Amino acid sequence: MSKHPPFHKHLLAATLLAAGLGSVQAQAADKVTLQLKWVPQAQFAGYYVAQQKGFYQDAGLDVTIKPGGTDISPVQVIAGHAADVIVNWMPDALAAREAGVPLVNISQIYDRSGMMLTCKKASGIASPADLKGKTLGVWFGGNEYPFFNWMAKLGYKPDVDIKVLKQGFNVDPLLQGQADCISTMNYNEYWQLIDAGMKADELITFAYEDQGASTLEDGLYVLDSDLKDPAFVAKMAKFVKATLQGWNYAVSHPKEAAAIVVEQDASGSATEEVQERQMENVAKLITSANTAKMGYLEPAAYRRTIEVLLSGGSSPVIKQDPGDAAMSHAVWDAAAKL
Repeated sequence: MSKHPPFHKHLLAATLLAAGLGSVQAQAADKVTLQLKWVPQAQFAGYYVAQQKGFYQDAGLDVTIKPGGTDISPVQVIAGHAADVIVNWMPDALAAREAGVPLVNISQIYDRSGMMLTCKKASGIASPADLKGKTLGVWFGGNEYPFFNWMAKLGYKPDVDIKVLKQGFNVDPLLQGQADCISTMNYNEYWQLIDAGMKADELITFAYEDQGASTLEDGLYVLDSDLKDPAFVAKMAKFVKATLQGWNYAVSHPKEAAAIVVEQDASGSATEEVQERQMENVAKLITSANTAKMGYLEPAAYRRTIEVLLSGGSSPVIKQDPGDAAMSHAVWDAAAKL
């Protein structure tokens, strides 16, 4: 947006008219609706920071950020044209694409997976070899695929070599002794265990990233039909550039980012201490922050995710390789030139 006060615009218009250069109209801000994957938390700090610090406004955008929740599917929201762009994990996005919602990744914010299997050392687990015979808590709804891929790599068959416990989005199974290990994110559930009184030295974690079974998490997705419109690509380029600015700022200023996130939490349950800790751990998943590669989807990581999803044994996430159709660098390239 112009930094000139409104009367300067009128003077400029009058000057141009006098020079025979036609009329000048103030350009209206482009509207963008973003649908998040979950409730307001530091997992999405970059978007809230970009909004609060005026980065979207400076880019000529009027951005609406819609929080997610247990009963909100970002895929359904964008399929119903109630959002221009969504935050989603690639397994869910590729499965949705195969099911008929043609999502395309336009920018990859997280370049590492935050998913971990967290186990009690008291269960006798010191390495993945010790998982055999144990009860393992697993998130479903699309989050189980990296787990099953990892177990296949280890040669473990569910319900034969390991017992799979369908885990809710909480840490109760480990706290209550129902499971030897549970699914956690490095920025969220792991710390819920610590806050519940467990000591770090009582736990051992296995990051999916380190086990070669990780899939890409928080990325930005749009409908491929929209990418055929040059005006939409240009609008998304402005959005991506301002978003990356927000993320770079959040990574560098975790305390301020946490305060901004807490302001967005209508439930009042978020605290700055917890959100600052979450932001510091989210930052570990954005290794390209404050570099020229920030937000760039690495083709090799995209291919690795597809291979993990295709190798789910009798029930793979996707049955067909989408090739390069589910990713595009067009928006990111345009954003880099702004």
